[in-house]
Amino acid sequence: MSKSNPKILSIVLAGGEGTRLMPLTRDRAKPAVPFGGVFRLVDFPLSNLVNSGYQQVIVLTQYKSHSLDRHISLTWRFSPLLGNYVSPVPAQQRLGKHWYLGSADAIYQTINIIEDVQPDIVVIVGADHVYRMDFSQMVQQHIESGAEFTVAGIRQPISQSNQFGVIEVDPDHPNMIKSFQEKPETATGLPDDPNSFLASMGNYVANTDALFAALAQDEKAENTKHDMGGDIAPYFASRNEAGVYDFNTNEIPGSTSTDHAYWRDVGTLKQFYDAHMDLISYVPEFNLYNSEWPIYTMSGNLPPAKFVHAGRDRLGHATDSIISPGVIVSGGEVHHSVLSPNVRIHSWSQVVDSILFDGVVVNRRARVYKAILDKNVVLTENSTVGIDTEHDLARGFTVTPDGITVVPKNTIVDD
Repeated sequence: MSKSNPKILSIVLAGGEGTRLMPLTRDRAKPAVPFGGVFRLVDFPLSNLVNSGYQQVIVLTQYKSHSLDRHISLTWRFSPLLGNYVSPVPAQQRLGKHWYLGSADAIYQTINIIEDVQPDIVVIVGADHVYRMDFSQMVQQHIESGAEFTVAGIRQPISQSNQFGVIEVDPDHPNMIKSFQEKPETATGLPDDPNSFLASMGNYVANTDALFAALAQDEKAENTKHDMGGDIAPYFASRNEAGVYDFNTNEIPGSTSTDHAYWRDVGTLKQFYDAHMDLISYVPEFNLYNSEWPIYTMSGNLPPAKFVHAGRDRLGHATDSIISPGVIVSGGEVHHSVLSPNVRIHSWSQVVDSILFDGVVVNRRARVYKAILDKNVVLTENSTVGIDTEHDLARGFTVTPDGITVVPKNTIVDD
């Protein structure tokens, strides 16, 4: 393998069912969930890979993948002239009459595709995190360290150790992993910060031959979940062949001290909601407007957003918000919210602390507070969401313990 110019294949793991994001994942795969107005979650890892210079990418899909496959096919189209592609690969049942048993099994079932490409190194990333990352820096450290398998790590509060893969670094070799445990009940704090631990981001770099050998052994093992974090990373750590890449060292062009090393798992409704609130902070914790490391998507042939009515009793306006193309705010009020394309906000209505997906209509005098409205939800005149928790629950809406009300796709809210 050439250290200066290795051949890279990237794999995006996009088969997650996303049960903790229900009802947003009722009709779509988790990586296809809209985010930030015009994007989908899968756009973030794909943009990171492309910006890193890696433009041969396969996306492994499984659950409710139609909208995800369609989005990738329509948006992520490269010229074949240079052999670049982003290709969705549905579960094939190549090794038996079963779907993917875990992330490691998903990769093992697509070994034929990897063999066709014959890469020196495989970059493996998840599809449901919000962040910017230059993977070429991680690959370079992987090569220089001599590791067979490298895990990207990020510091997290020690109270959250049961939610992540926990990395213990070898004190004599700070770029190598001493041990790796998947979601332990307790963890040891870092030497320089006892209240933090190093968590796996779910991003990996592996030498192809070593990865094949590990996956083949895992496929035959009895006590395995066929998981990259739960089984493959510990396997390499036990052999002293696992490296660790500290995400905090990753430098992104155009980043600031505020959004440097930003990474959010958006696996729950609260995390999903909080990540949106990060976008609309006065100084955004995650800056969508960094043109030096863009997040790519296809938002359609839409007109600019429009704000109408400037009367004293009805003023169409939005404050501290993200307003996508095609939105019309007609005499209504929007505050501290994210509005996706083609949303309609009518006179004397209010939308506060909320996330509205494509095509939502808020009719006159309707009110929305601290809510997530999925695509094509319609609030009739004088209707409310997020005002009365008991009323929302009685109508079958999801209300999180933190008071976020979620209305499923295509619902007509009529009080």
